[in-house]
Amino acid sequence: MCTAITYTTKDHYFGRNLDLEYSYDETVTVVPRNFPLVFRHKESINKHYAIIGMAYVVNGYPLYYDAINEMGVGMAGLNFPDNCHYNQCAEDKDNIAPFEFIPYILANCKNICEVKDRLKNINIINENFSNNLPLTPLHWIITDKNETIVVEQIKDGLKIYDNPVGVLTNNPSFDMQLFALNNYINLTVKQPECHFSDKAELFRYSRGMGAIGLPGDVSSQSRFVRAAFNKLNSKSGEEEVKSVEQFFHILGSVEQIRGCNEIDDSKYEITVYSSCANLDKGVYYYTTYNNRRITAIDMHKVDLDGSGLTQYSLVTDGQILCGN
Repeated sequence: MCTAITYTTKDHYFGRNLDLEYSYDETVTVVPRNFPLVFRHKESINKHYAIIGMAYVVNGYPLYYDAINEMGVGMAGLNFPDNCHYNQCAEDKDNIAPFEFIPYILANCKNICEVKDRLKNINIINENFSNNLPLTPLHWIITDKNETIVVEQIKDGLKIYDNPVGVLTNNPSFDMQLFALNNYINLTVKQPECHFSDKAELFRYSRGMGAIGLPGDVSSQSRFVRAAFNKLNSKSGEEEVKSVEQFFHILGSVEQIRGCNEIDDSKYEITVYSSCANLDKGVYYYTTYNNRRITAIDMHKVDLDGSGLTQYSLVTDGQILCGN
């Protein structure tokens, strides 16, 4: 289960929580412009936009969880069980396997307008990366500096939704996630007025009572509502540090704590990592479950005209600054 958000101050930001009960050997991975991207049913792309993001690299191929390209387009795949339906290959279609979808879009598209044009002919197919890495049912959030969309491959076809709140979690489908916000129309950041009854003497006994009813559990629908409320009402300074810190505070409001979400006998889902990418500057920030210090990787400090992957291992050990 995961949560992805966008955020805008002076610059534009995009990132996510990856919530799982396990972790692969993921790394912050840079694909330079001349790295050959090979696709199962499409011609290889030997020259393209550079990409940075979180990936599990297998046999030299970056399996991205989330990433941005040098043009400021960001994309993330989130778990979408039961609803997702991948197709068989089809003639006259761009047949793209789910694990190829992020690099295919980010290699080719400089904005959401170009993404939408590519999506007109895309067919997301039922094909594993390998026998050891079966398919994960996913839907995707894609954003640039101006707009955000959600892409879902279901039995009825490829659905593309405009995403005005810039948030995505897991089930249900995005249209239902968005509609459910209507149930919280009375939420406010202000101290509430009594509308219960003029016959009842009710009073405000605490600060923050305008948000009573904001769900606090870790289900995907509740995380969607909570992340949307916190993001849309968030106030931040425009400096880079303040913007990035605020971004991680928003993700922190929907993170998963070890022991609080048991998905199997003694197996607990946690927020393995949180990411925040500056779409304007090409800087990828992250924290991990045990290391709350923000680490930054700047894609422009890598040779983007190269032809080999650059990988940065995650800082996962806890680090405490001693004050005396």
